[in-house]
Amino acid sequence: MQNSPFPLRLKQALAAGAALPCLALMPSMIAQAAAQDLATPQTTISAPDAPVPESDEQIGFAADALEYDSDSEIVTASGNVQLLREGNRLRADKVVWNRNSGKVEATGNVSVTDPEGNIAYGDRFDVTDSLQDGMVQNMLLVLQSGGRLAAANGERKGGVYTLHKAAYTGCVVEDHNGCPKEPTWQIKAVKVVYDPVKARVKYTNASIELFGLPLIPMPGFSHPVGDNGGSGLLVPNLRYDRTNGFEVALPYYMKIAPNRDITVTPHIYTDALPMLETNYRHLWDRGAYQITGYATYGSRLATSSSSSTPPAGSEKDFRGYLDASGGLQLTPEWSINGSIRATTDRTFLRRYDISRDDRLRSTLNAQRIGENSYFSIAGWAVQTLRTGDSQGQMPIALPVIDYRLRMKDPVLGGVVQLQANSLAITRTHGQDTQRAFAAFEWNLRKLTPMGQEVTFTTYLRGDVYHSSDNLLTSVASYAGDPGWKARGIAAAAIDVRWPFMGEAFGGVQRIAPRVQIVAAPRIANLSVPNEDARAIDLEDSNLFALNRFSGYDRFEDSTRVTYGLEYSLSLPDFSLESVVGQSYRLNSRESILPDGTGLSDRLSDIVGRTTVRYKDFISFTHRFRVDKDNLSIRRNEIDATIGSRKTYATVGYLRLNRNANLSLEDLQDREELRLGGRVQFARFWSVFGSTVIDLTDAKEDPLSVADGYEPVRHRLGVAYEDDCLTLGLTWRRDYQVLGDARKGNSFQLRLAFRNIGI
Repeated sequence: MQNSPFPLRLKQALAAGAALPCLALMPSMIAQAAAQDLATPQTTISAPDAPVPESDEQIGFAADALEYDSDSEIVTASGNVQLLREGNRLRADKVVWNRNSGKVEATGNVSVTDPEGNIAYGDRFDVTDSLQDGMVQNMLLVLQSGGRLAAANGERKGGVYTLHKAAYTGCVVEDHNGCPKEPTWQIKAVKVVYDPVKARVKYTNASIELFGLPLIPMPGFSHPVGDNGGSGLLVPNLRYDRTNGFEVALPYYMKIAPNRDITVTPHIYTDALPMLETNYRHLWDRGAYQITGYATYGSRLATSSSSSTPPAGSEKDFRGYLDASGGLQLTPEWSINGSIRATTDRTFLRRYDISRDDRLRSTLNAQRIGENSYFSIAGWAVQTLRTGDSQGQMPIALPVIDYRLRMKDPVLGGVVQLQANSLAITRTHGQDTQRAFAAFEWNLRKLTPMGQEVTFTTYLRGDVYHSSDNLLTSVASYAGDPGWKARGIAAAAIDVRWPFMGEAFGGVQRIAPRVQIVAAPRIANLSVPNEDARAIDLEDSNLFALNRFSGYDRFEDSTRVTYGLEYSLSLPDFSLESVVGQSYRLNSRESILPDGTGLSDRLSDIVGRTTVRYKDFISFTHRFRVDKDNLSIRRNEIDATIGSRKTYATVGYLRLNRNANLSLEDLQDREELRLGGRVQFARFWSVFGSTVIDLTDAKEDPLSVADGYEPVRHRLGVAYEDDCLTLGLTWRRDYQVLGDARKGNSFQLRLAFRNIGI
């Protein structure tokens, strides 16, 4: 008999698997209870699916045969039995219901699927006819969200499940060939209690096994299930370094609401006072923000100190760091974002290995982005952590206003962009500068009948500056003249590219000669301060730029011709792109571009870039700058990666030999080598490492006392990562000393269990 409504009171029993956690059978825990396959049981149902009942009082029913003994009041359904009620589905080989005792028994390949897709398996289900309570033998529960639990037996009372001799894992229990395997990790317990209302699993006398070996006893351990997470302890972080000694960080996660949480992490050290770390996160429909703070109490040490040990009798003080950031989307066009980064002293971040930044920047910005317009009003401040830098010389910019409007030119065609910009910079002990300008830019791109791409550009701008305390600026060329100053800027350019394309080597080849002519009159550059155009270097990225200075405060006032050649080759698995070029200044007036930039003479240095890619296996980029007089290499930069995502090697090399003025910002020469790699020697195991070596000597920097081989940092580690576990041990050695941040070795153990809900 099949497809007939059967008004038994099976509602609660069918719901027995509705809220069970994601669970899997553990061989070592329940081998004594039952000998069965560790994989999910395969139940073959040949009968049609049970029909959906019309009300909660009815059950959709399907079976091959049905018997009813009126004397004993026993109903027996056999052969691919299916029962459906309120989205819960029970499947079994046989179901017996004793109407006198109210006992319902399901046997033979029993499974119960709830509306969320969680499945409960067992050899035998014994429940009451209300299905509120019951018992299961050899129970296996698989949650749709991931994770498994197995038990020798289990029971349900009042909707709460109690499992005996149970084990939980978030790992798969089959290998890639479909054969049973021991999970990477599992939590074993004498008793496990699961409350579907609280969505939490609690253990009695629990312990974690890793690779089959007992690891951590956890007598009162509990964790949430599913993707929503919950409060609880996270996996501790273990670390050792020479500065602070052995470190134990034990994070505690508190879920305040579905969109808010806080993590409090005490850091305990053997050679330093404890430190407290707190992270608060809040997400809502229009944005999000996070606040992270570190706090401790200890002795400070100046960055210039040659000793890493605090002097006797030194005073201790509060030390800490604040890192906050967030954003708010007010409308589709308007948004607000900002960040705060501040620390109590210059060595705190390096001492506790929080960050290696040498400058901290706090920002606030409100902006509107339209289809053809952009408006921003912002502010920022900088805290320096560099040795020898004066905090009084650090800029505070408020406000920084920028507005741009793009429109089509109805007369000549092309695109017109209007810009208005204002900047106010103050310093506590340095030069103050205020600037405002309005700019007009017109661009027109045309294609000739012969295929040349011609771009016409016109740029006009008017500036107003005011500055004070100019003598406090250390570099005279940056100071400008005090008081009010005005400046006009005008430039025009014609850029011609002539690409030739065709088939070559089984792919497509493109050769594109390029010539650009830029004309600009003499501009009063040195009479105004230079706040944002201090770092300049001729590169392939700015070779054809209208202004090769990095900011607005300096504009290249020369009439010049720039010429170059672009080449590319595209094959199915291979690509090559290259560009090389040089510029020549037509006028003979003295350039404001400093020596060492490659642009100070009428004929510039030669710059270029080459990029090669082969499938996803090889990536190679080379940037260079060659001296135009003697072909000496002034810039030689290589970034290369070879290998797959699992096994690869990276090489980074940089040599700057520009012979620039050492007083200029960011133009110091150096030589550096960076190496890194990863080798996967087994399916889940890999080793990795990296190193940074300072190769600078007197050839690059005349003031350097280095011998040309100064290690900066080494790192070496081993890692294991599969579907449910991440395990890693890393060794690192630092060679640089900054105040109380010593050089020496550090070791860190990383352990993360997945599918555990926190």
